[in-house]
Amino acid sequence: MDEPVLLTGAGGRVGRAILAGIGEAYDWRLLDREPLADANLPSGVATEDVVVADVTDEAEMRAAVEGVGAVVHLAGDPRPNAPWDSVLTNNIDGTQTVLAAAADAGVDRFVFASSNHAVGAYETDDRTPDMYRKDDEFRLNGSELPRPSNLYGVSKAAGETLGRYYHDHHDIAVASVRIGNLTKGHPPKEYERGQAMWLSHRDCAHLFDCCLTADYDYEIVYGISDNDRKYYSIERARDVLGYDPQDNSADFTFAGEPKEEAEPDSA
Repeated sequence: MDEPVLLTGAGGRVGRAILAGIGEAYDWRLLDREPLADANLPSGVATEDVVVADVTDEAEMRAAVEGVGAVVHLAGDPRPNAPWDSVLTNNIDGTQTVLAAAADAGVDRFVFASSNHAVGAYETDDRTPDMYRKDDEFRLNGSELPRPSNLYGVSKAAGETLGRYYHDHHDIAVASVRIGNLTKGHPPKEYERGQAMWLSHRDCAHLFDCCLTADYDYEIVYGISDNDRKYYSIERARDVLGYDPQDNSADFTFAGEPKEEAEPDSA
């Protein structure tokens, strides 16, 4: 991609994982409501490429999207227990403001950080905990309706719907990534649900790289690694985006430690 990529919420966990993995691959314009630490900036990102602004500020967002070819929108209140006034302002109104600015600027594609919380209520008493185990065949594939588990999840479902609207009416390619449980180096420790939806840092960076390079119209995909135990399908991400995850929570113990390689068979 020749044009810059705007990354909102660049200082957050997902933003840091993306920049650590593919920071050298793109010309970035980084945006966050707080100043970014120099240690989190990829080489080649100059001071003028870092924007300190709030995504609810219409004028700031119009300036931020000027001249970019794509937007990766991560910014918002990430707390699962965030109150309604915060998710309404920061997540729903913020996403609408960035999408509207991108549409008016003629941005080609918009990658939205959705969440597993947009579908968390599919995890019913009848399905859990069996659905977190590798021998259970239940899968969500992105074609199902949202079923939020909290108000944060409601805001992410709203963001997906806003993306659908702007794709249909403004011809922007939109990918919504329902991110699982992102941790660095190992899956969540002693947490069965988290291990079923683990997303490693390198798979996270790779998936968002795919979202920036693949040819698609409007997609909802799941952002998890290739875990043996999974209840989110990654087939759509594989088929449409070319996603090829390298990590698997089954390569670690329940305590999050790497499993020792099996001893080779003796001759």
